[in-house]
Amino acid sequence: MAPKEIRLDRHVAASPDQVWAVLTDLDSAEQTLSGVTRVERVAGDGYEVGTRWRETRKMFGKEATEEMWVAEVDAPHRTVVKAHSSGTDYTTAFTVTGAGSGTDLTMVFSAEVGSPSFVTKLLMAVFGGIGTKATRKAMATDLDDIAARAEAAGR
Repeated sequence: MAPKEIRLDRHVAASPDQVWAVLTDLDSAEQTLSGVTRVERVAGDGYEVGTRWRETRKMFGKEATEEMWVAEVDAPHRTVVKAHSSGTDYTTAFTVTGAGSGTDLTMVFSAEVGSPSFVTKLLMAVFGGIGTKATRKAMATDLDDIAARAEAAGR
């Protein structure tokens, strides 16, 4: 099944280096991202390919924890984070681009279901819109939170 992709862009009134520093600061993610309730580092120091952590978020009134890892880093321009859960591969790519006196931050999220059953396909067709809307809202909140932290650091 083809991956479903959501893309959001956010202009940040901070330098690319400030945005990158916030984006890659896993140890402060709980304080930065209002949707994240807990981050537990599993492997690696700092932020590099192979760094792994468990991230707990509250969605639909319930907490869910997923193990995530850094799959790609091209500092300070682009990073890719991956996760795998219940037969689905999740990929989130962030791109940091200087724009005038600030930064354009792009977030692209995709989910690819391995071999979905008929029931899974049916559920995705019925409830896919709700999940997409919730994911888009969580992404927008994350981008706003990253922007707020980077802009505060630049003052």
